[in-house]
Amino acid sequence: MNRSLLRLDLAQDRDIVAARQRARQVSALLGFDSQDQVRIATAVSELARNAIRHAGGGTIEFMLTEAPSPGAPIANPLLQIIISDHGPGIANLDDAIADSGIGELKLGLVAARRMMDTFDVYSGRGRGTTITLGKFLPRRTDSFSAARAATIADQLSTDSTDDPTAEIQQQNRELLRSLEELRLRKEELARLNSELEDTNRGVMALYAELEERAAHLRLADETKTRFLSAVSHEFRTPVNSILALSKILLHRLDGELTSEQEKQVTYIRQAAEQLATMVDDLLDLRKVESGKLQLRVESFNVTDLFGALRGMFKPLSIKDTVSLSFEEIGALPELHTDQGKVSQILRNLISNALKFTEAGAVRVTAKLAADTDMIVFSVADTGIGIAPENHRRIFDEFTQVENPLQTTVKGTGLGLPLSQRLAGLLGGSIDIASELGKGSVLSLAIPIRLEASAPLGTPALPAARTAQRVLIVDDSEVERYALRQFLPSSTFEVIEASGGYDGLRLARQSHPDLIFLDLAMPDVHGLEVLKMLKAIDETRHIPVVLFTSQRPDDIGEEQAAAASGLLLKSELSRESVAAAIRRAGSSGEIHHAGHA
Repeated sequence: MNRSLLRLDLAQDRDIVAARQRARQVSALLGFDSQDQVRIATAVSELARNAIRHAGGGTIEFMLTEAPSPGAPIANPLLQIIISDHGPGIANLDDAIADSGIGELKLGLVAARRMMDTFDVYSGRGRGTTITLGKFLPRRTDSFSAARAATIADQLSTDSTDDPTAEIQQQNRELLRSLEELRLRKEELARLNSELEDTNRGVMALYAELEERAAHLRLADETKTRFLSAVSHEFRTPVNSILALSKILLHRLDGELTSEQEKQVTYIRQAAEQLATMVDDLLDLRKVESGKLQLRVESFNVTDLFGALRGMFKPLSIKDTVSLSFEEIGALPELHTDQGKVSQILRNLISNALKFTEAGAVRVTAKLAADTDMIVFSVADTGIGIAPENHRRIFDEFTQVENPLQTTVKGTGLGLPLSQRLAGLLGGSIDIASELGKGSVLSLAIPIRLEASAPLGTPALPAARTAQRVLIVDDSEVERYALRQFLPSSTFEVIEASGGYDGLRLARQSHPDLIFLDLAMPDVHGLEVLKMLKAIDETRHIPVVLFTSQRPDDIGEEQAAAASGLLLKSELSRESVAAAIRRAGSSGEIHHAGHA
């Protein structure tokens, strides 16, 4: 449908008033509400003014047509208004209809464009200007037939609305209505502002209370962290002493044991290992929470990782009814991430799987995730399984799900929470798929490549001959004794110092070939002793192995860079001592300090 409703000539200023009146009348007959009537009338009057004052006159035609509207599947009735003139045209048309800038012509065009649904301008030099406006009829309006459109056109042709006074009165009424609406909106705004101020005061009070509680929580957390840091050495020292002494007994360094004695010492060792694991996990959790856990990125492959894990679990007491297998699925790229953290996570997952599997198998696999740069390690077991409602609970600290093996399987509830947080540090996560009685699959997904700080360096020393004199600097007599037992007396002459300053004195006097140096000592910290040893000409060349309860993550890279190796007291054995000595000298020989 395309029907002309009304046509007006524009020649003088009074025609602007007539155009506004007619625009309001047409829009009212077509069912537009009062606000849209004012918008249409204003747009028409602005463009009529432009046509008269800048082009000397023109015409306006009101039409009813159909056009597709945004979001509507079919065409909708459209009020189309065409304003034409035969003036000189509009120079720089794009600039004239842009939102920025000023000028009567420009303001009229911009205002009309904003108030209508469609807006189109044609202007050519010497050819005049044609502006086509459009406003879609309200959707509540019934469809217009050709007969109804003809009726409206007839009504417009017979009605006369060229009284300027009536138009001024109408505009005054519209202005008063607008002012009343503004007043009501102002009152509503004042009420809302008052409510908002009350709400803000309540929110501020709540924030103050939350901040106070957060401050208390931070203080409690800091106190807890300081406590754990302060007692970590005290926790580990007796545990490491128990582990070292039990190893001495189990290695038969002081004679054979009866079968009953061996069983008793094994139980002692297992209990000490469980306590050491709990302390380590608890401290690791706190370091993750405080952001102090360092990542040591290195390149490695899954085959070597699985080989190390296989060797680690092989000597453990695995049930005869449970098999443990490692399998790579497909060719896997080299990983560039923290191998120690990946191994720690997998150890926890495998240990849990073995604990809760009475019979069957535990299968460890690795594969590339589809269309990603992630690698997925999976630990699948045929154990007791976990109900879906408990899948998230197992990652809460100190939480253990009730199960039939609860009386025989002990744990702290720290392994999985720590593993999940370590996975997050590596840019990954741990997922679980499990049902009661149907086993479990825990999957670790991590990026193949993780950018982080370089690993702690322990530079290799030049090749030299075997050490003959070893200085052990440690305030614990038990731990000095334990280390001495793993040093063959036929090869090494061992001297001891019970503190840092005493160790410095003996190092200068005895010129040892190798020093085992504890870190946490009461008189002076081991890293300060290391710094002083490296600052003295006569001792700076002596290799120093840090002999400590602290793990690499606890030792700053810069502070420990001068050391030649690290020997953990919790891993003290004949093999670990020999490996520390080999690392201190590239060929297993330590530089002789000059004694006969």
